[in-house]
Amino acid sequence: MRLEIRKSEQENQLAEGCRNGDRKSQKAVYERYSGRMLSLCQRYIAQQDEAEDIMINAFMKIFQKIDQYKGDGSFEGWMRRIVVNDCLSHLRKSRNMYLESSIEKLDSEPDLQLLEDNLEVEDLMRLISELPIGYRTVFNLYAIEGYSHKEVAEALNIQEATSKSQLSRARVLLQKELKRLEEQVNIKNRSYEQQ
Repeated sequence: MRLEIRKSEQENQLAEGCRNGDRKSQKAVYERYSGRMLSLCQRYIAQQDEAEDIMINAFMKIFQKIDQYKGDGSFEGWMRRIVVNDCLSHLRKSRNMYLESSIEKLDSEPDLQLLEDNLEVEDLMRLISELPIGYRTVFNLYAIEGYSHKEVAEALNIQEATSKSQLSRARVLLQKELKRLEEQVNIKNRSYEQQ
């Protein structure tokens, strides 16, 4: 509890400094959160330079709109919302967000325990980043950011049914990739056992 209070106090002090136009506070906010916000951008935007541009523009917007942060909820959460909205805005402008591909259902589920023992978080994030852009966007919003299908639909200006189908297709593609990785792990384990 004490750690939460201290973090909240620090966030509020930084926000107040930014509200007063204090450059040191702005620099501290940027240094403290830019890594996390860039990672957030990279989950939505595949090209590194575009993700960096969006993150930098989002920070400029954060500093310009700091008066809108009223202290309700976490400062970081408020910033995340701005960054996500900027990523979504960028994706909407690209207009190729909802290209669909046909996906076959899997015969069996991947062995999640085997994969958990052999995969790193970076491997899973790479799989997510390789999803088609529409699937990846909905998956990120729903499964990682915690948006409801209604919120996803509103954010992307789509129907709730479209959000649900995009999420379903994303899950099937991820399961297919996890199944493929499971087969690779099994092959590697068999060759290790034979040695």
